[in-house]
Amino acid sequence: MIATQTFRHKDYELTCGARASDNGKFEPTLVVARQVWPSRPRTIAVSRGGHPTPDTAIESARIQGVEWVSNFG
Repeated sequence: MIATQTFRHKDYELTCGARASDNGKFEPTLVVARQVWPSRPRTIAVSRGGHPTPDTAIESARIQGVEWVSNFG
């Protein structure tokens, strides 16, 4: 099961997700794409950590996405 939410930050679209892991916790996923050309989606490696709910995993991905945009965007 993967739950996703999309956020916009500056000129970027952050697709944040939560994937169920074997231990009953959730792992964050993050795909970043520019909203203008070239808009190549990039899967960004995020800190895993076991999150108790999909919402906390998605929030973790969002925070890491905003940080990625600030540093590399």
